[in-house]
Amino acid sequence: MSDQPYFPESKDELTRLEFKTDRASVIDQARWAGLSPGMRVLDVGCGPGITTCALAEAAAPGGRAVGIDRSDVRIAHAKGKYASESVEFSCRNFFDSLEDLGQFDFVWMRFVAEYFLKESGLLIKHVTQSIKPGGILCLADLDHNCMNHHGHSERLEKTFRKITEYQMTNNNFDPYAGRRLPTRMHELGCEDIRVDVRMHHLVYGELSEFNRWNWWQKIELAAKRSGWTFEDYEDGFAGFEREFVEYFNNPQRFVYTPLVIVRGVRPANA
Repeated sequence: MSDQPYFPESKDELTRLEFKTDRASVIDQARWAGLSPGMRVLDVGCGPGITTCALAEAAAPGGRAVGIDRSDVRIAHAKGKYASESVEFSCRNFFDSLEDLGQFDFVWMRFVAEYFLKESGLLIKHVTQSIKPGGILCLADLDHNCMNHHGHSERLEKTFRKITEYQMTNNNFDPYAGRRLPTRMHELGCEDIRVDVRMHHLVYGELSEFNRWNWWQKIELAAKRSGWTFEDYEDGFAGFEREFVEYFNNPQRFVYTPLVIVRGVRPANA
């Protein structure tokens, strides 16, 4: 199944993924979903490994976590920095058989479905097979990803929407992945489905160094690689970038993106 490259890939992507991950938020979200001590956890799309480590912490004492990712570079980093007696990693295509990893009490998949617009339903169904009957599936993704802005020009708004449209067409990216997750749970026949919506991006007032760095990365990766020609700007992408930076540095700007978290239980007779 999908061998499409991960479009944000770059020499700095591993650093970006690790730097933006808040371990406390991961633990809080996982515990809300039902992760408890002693559980065996599968982290699908573990990236540099920091989330897997946080999930193992949430499952302590007695729990263990396995992180899988398609990138051998990220898995090598994860093994070197986060592997322990309770944390292990494996480089996998998410759609390949995971039977050899065994069954899990809790499967976590956050910020993964958004990169599989066409195949997300199949992917979620596939990883669900790794859950023990009575085990928990937790899905989390952004909705209206990076699209909610205020205080910007009509030209910027048009460009944001064109970037999104081209990302969907050219890179199989789903900016609306979050809103689809509750339906995915129902389609799987999960029980005890619960939904929570939290803030992920929230940018207002003076710009922090983290948001400056993170969003400049987003512009370089997402916007430039979308395939959109930036035709409303005389000098193309460079003109768009200048206007965006000016807008984003203005403390009157307001930007937000909600995170949708859904959990469900695999039926005991599944």
